[in-house]
Amino acid sequence: MIDRSHDLPIARRARELGISRGSVYYLPRSVPPADLALMRRIDELHLEYPFAGSRMLRDLLAGEGIVVGRLHVATLMKRLAIEAIYRRPNTSKPAPGRKIYPYFLRRLQVTRANQVWAMDITYIPMARGFVYLAAVVDWFSRRVLSWRLSITMQADFCIEAVEEAIGWFGKPEIFNTDQGSQFTSIDFTKVLMAEGIKISMDGRGAWRDNVFVERLWKSVKYEEVYLRAYETVSHARASIGRYLKFYNGRRPHSSLGRRTPDHAYFNRPLLAAA
Repeated sequence: MIDRSHDLPIARRARELGISRGSVYYLPRSVPPADLALMRRIDELHLEYPFAGSRMLRDLLAGEGIVVGRLHVATLMKRLAIEAIYRRPNTSKPAPGRKIYPYFLRRLQVTRANQVWAMDITYIPMARGFVYLAAVVDWFSRRVLSWRLSITMQADFCIEAVEEAIGWFGKPEIFNTDQGSQFTSIDFTKVLMAEGIKISMDGRGAWRDNVFVERLWKSVKYEEVYLRAYETVSHARASIGRYLKFYNGRRPHSSLGRRTPDHAYFNRPLLAAA
């Protein structure tokens, strides 16, 4: 817990605890247990049927005996930070002062580590409540370079993850995200521009543009999150941290020739099977 009367600045205490500043200042509002259960099921359905919008999800839920209105499903999808993913005309306009950058990865041959990094956010259910997980991933090796948990969707925890990744591993040539408000914010993009990193953004609703991060989320949720019932944020952080260490260092990937992300990122040879 943060003692707000302590003399040490809150920003420093948040940094020492490994949590975002927004998580400290934010005063959470409780979510009804029925909505928490519904959010978890919507998240599971979204992983299975990423093309499903609020109407289809409503109907899928109805087929399971869960009666809920489409507008409520849409509201929970927004809270989950998910949307139906399919190619459609990009008629959206950025918020004032925010720029949408073009997508630079189409037909690009990614052949080495640190050529392209990608970042995304996903919803993580807990026993009571939920948090958001952000991760920076090396596109070539699938290695998770840094990650953060937050109870809010503010940009600061994404910025902290990016700064940590750059601090540990240098910088990529291209950094790819979706068009979420966290990634189009001036505070976020100026971190990348200050490093001379080329900014790339997915087409709105186009899942293939950031497919490797989507695959990471599916692995994290089916192999870790859905097997747990995190009691606290610290419990979630510790357990997800253990899984991501396994994911990077021990979990082989068929797309990497059975190498782990660590092997691919650090250009280590695959050890021959005994």
